[in-house]
Amino acid sequence: MKRFAAAFLSVLFLAVPALTGATVAQAEEGARLRVDLTQLNPRVITTSSTTLTVAGTVTNTGDRKVTRPQVRLQVGDRATTSRGINDVLSGAVIKDSPLTEFTSVADVLEPGQSAPLNITVNLTGTKAAQFGSPGVYPLLVNVNGTPEFGGPARLGAVSMLMPVLSRPGKATGHSSAGAPSMTLLWPVTSSVPDVYAAPYGQPLVLRDDRLADEIGPDGRLNALVTSASTAVHGDTNLAKSMCFALDPDLLTTVDVMSRGYQVHTDAGNVPGKGAQTAKTWLTSLRTLLTGRCVVALPYADADLNTVSRIRPGDPILVAQAAASAATIQQLAGVTPQTGVLWPDGTLNEAVLTALTQAGVKTVLTDAAKLAPAGSGGGVTVQGGAVRAQPTDSLISAAMSGVPSVPDSVTVPANTERAISSQNGLGALAFRAGLGVPAGQEHPDHLLVAPPRRWDAPAAELTAYLQQVGDFLNAGVVTAASLPSLLDADPQTTGAVGDGRDSGSNPDPALVSTLAKLDGQATGMASAMQPDPTKRVKPEDVVAPVRLAELRGASTGWRGLPADAATANAQAEIAAISDRVSVQQPRQTIALASGNSPLPVYVVNDLPVGINARFTLDNTIGLRTDDAQEVSFPAGGGRQYFLPVEALRAGRFSVDVSLSTPTGTPLGSSARFELTSTEYGAITIIATVAAGVALLLLASRRIYRRVKDARSGRGVVD
Repeated sequence: MKRFAAAFLSVLFLAVPALTGATVAQAEEGARLRVDLTQLNPRVITTSSTTLTVAGTVTNTGDRKVTRPQVRLQVGDRATTSRGINDVLSGAVIKDSPLTEFTSVADVLEPGQSAPLNITVNLTGTKAAQFGSPGVYPLLVNVNGTPEFGGPARLGAVSMLMPVLSRPGKATGHSSAGAPSMTLLWPVTSSVPDVYAAPYGQPLVLRDDRLADEIGPDGRLNALVTSASTAVHGDTNLAKSMCFALDPDLLTTVDVMSRGYQVHTDAGNVPGKGAQTAKTWLTSLRTLLTGRCVVALPYADADLNTVSRIRPGDPILVAQAAASAATIQQLAGVTPQTGVLWPDGTLNEAVLTALTQAGVKTVLTDAAKLAPAGSGGGVTVQGGAVRAQPTDSLISAAMSGVPSVPDSVTVPANTERAISSQNGLGALAFRAGLGVPAGQEHPDHLLVAPPRRWDAPAAELTAYLQQVGDFLNAGVVTAASLPSLLDADPQTTGAVGDGRDSGSNPDPALVSTLAKLDGQATGMASAMQPDPTKRVKPEDVVAPVRLAELRGASTGWRGLPADAATANAQAEIAAISDRVSVQQPRQTIALASGNSPLPVYVVNDLPVGINARFTLDNTIGLRTDDAQEVSFPAGGGRQYFLPVEALRAGRFSVDVSLSTPTGTPLGSSARFELTSTEYGAITIIATVAAGVALLLLASRRIYRRVKDARSGRGVVD
């Protein structure tokens, strides 16, 4: 039973590799050995391929030593269906067809210890026969060993897709007849929105300085730009097929960073380190994009379904998320495709209507979310004028590690960031018809969409683009620009969404919080009035809150706490509120009389006037009038006198605060310490009444004494 359990767990929890660099893969609970690949050569087998080399390391990630760890390569049957590709992506066990015999990795691996892995296969003779026909084959790196207190078992494995254009050593190979055209999207967006606060007229504050690292020499965003720059140089086919998808929020943030910014910390804001890095990255991006195809992502890659629920029935926020062409043109120096947007998820009817009103004519979306999906051509959405252009579901699944058929397997999917490029190549070759049985349909066009936040190592990005270029030059696919694809009329009419896209269901808690913050911003704007000397509109002052709401709805926050997603919007509301405040008095205020007014000094540092109401709390011993609306002029401080009445002599504490007419707090409350030596009217009346009562009681007592005295004298006489 121990041997059976060990074998079962090792299959269920597979360690996933990195193909280049020192990538570390997380070992699943129950795995014993982790396999990290540093070399796979070649990536595609052709007639000139004579050897297949795999290199890397094997690490004991368990709590028991493993004796006699051994490794071999295995190859499965050529994939002929999409389900077969999905099974490989999901780590399913493939047919036991070894390319090599087991070779020793080490005598013993203690917990935490690593050993090198090196395999070279001579692709001649019988070995070549295992890649006998063009197609896409499952390739498995299988590591066995004997854990302490257990028996021999598979303790680690890596499965991937290996495209074969032709049998090694054979002159004949893949036919390019009927090859589909291909367009490759290249998304450039940050992992999550980085802005902590960017109030009107104040410095940019980032939540941390990770964006400076992402755009730096070793960062993910820099790798996306540099790898693409290298790949398109001199390869006209690849350059023609690529279209760059840009996030306007990222461009705006990096542009402001280049002029100096701050970073939020628990101890206060500190200067950011990435100003020069931001300048360098923006220059590289502009150079890359010159003369290239560009499409827009929604602002901050916002989930438009979530945005539509922040203010139901009002399309303004959705339109704002889609209105990014001017920002991209200004900051990137290139005009994006007119009316084209690449949103994430399955769009609801309200979003599609709002996009139509905002001038969006085409949305790029997953083919699995279209009904019918067609064969790569556009679909006119039923009941509207929006065109849905499908991206290829299977290729996207391969590059993100998520099966496009969710119920095809029960084993957790492969999500390792480096293996995604190799699997993306395999899925692309399969969808192009490589190894697909005769008579089986394949798309006329492939719109390839990598993960929106693809974080494959830089060398993997370079290898992927180079091999895609080789596919184009070999006729596996043909290059087609996105504009030429969109020039063709839609092939059919259909609906968007099949009910399986759980990522498009907005988080109710997130929507509720963003809607509340949106209402507060609206209340603030309604309380503001333009100042004729400053010429600033109230809408400009609250605009950072609206952008923060879009950042809060970003798809980058999926799976993360709602508090993190809404922190920016809350900070923007606080930044406006804190600029209108009641000053804390430095000393105790003595009321000259029972009806003396309370002097309150208010500072409005906003560039607009604002109407607000005073609120007095903790008023025991004081009588206050109902709050009256007061207009506070822009850009300065002024003293106001609040009518109060002392109900008794002595010392008082009263809290004074401000709020908009709709109830949104402004600034923080200030505590006033008061003293009064004067009696109020009620106190005086009570005192007089008490004095009269005392006088009457005293008079009655004197009267009775006199009367009793006279009665006594009458008896004696």
